[in-house]
Amino acid sequence: NWMIAHVGRPLGPNHVLPVGFGLVAPSGVYLAAVTFVARDLVQRFGGPRVGLAAIVVGAALSAFVASPRLALASGATFLVSETCDFLIFTPLQQRNLPVAVLGAGLVAEVVDSVLFLTLAGIPLAVALPGQLVGKGWVILAGGAVTALLRRARPAG
Repeated sequence: NWMIAHVGRPLGPNHVLPVGFGLVAPSGVYLAAVTFVARDLVQRFGGPRVGLAAIVVGAALSAFVASPRLALASGATFLVSETCDFLIFTPLQQRNLPVAVLGAGLVAEVVDSVLFLTLAGIPLAVALPGQLVGKGWVILAGGAVTALLRRARPAG
C-alpha cells in the first residue's frame, strides 16, 4: 500500500511500475504477489494456524500505511485472496509442493487483482492485465524456486 502511493510513475492518485509487454500495474503488484508465496511457506513451516494468523495481521497492518480507501480495499482483498490461496494450497502441498504454490498463487492472483482494483476504484480495463502479468512473474518464480528447493532437499 505504501508503494502504490510513493513508488513508480504517478498515474492519477496512484503510482505504477512496468510489468512487461508494455503494461503497467499499481506499484504494489510485485509485493502483493510475494505475499501468496510467503503465506504458503509460512503455512508449510509454521502450520495452518500460523498461516491464518499471518493473513489477519497483514490485513490489519494495511490500515497503517495507506489511505482509508486503499486500506479497506487491501485489507478485504488480502483476507479473501489469501484465504483462497490457503484453501487451495493446503490440500495440494502434500502431493506436489511446487504445483500447490503455482496453483494456489495463480487463483489468488486473479481474485486479488479483480477485488482490489474494484474496491480501490481503479478501472479493471486499465489495470487488470498489468496486475495479472506482474503477479504472474512472481508466482512463476516462486513455483520455480520451490521446485529447485524440492530437488535439492526432497524430504523438506
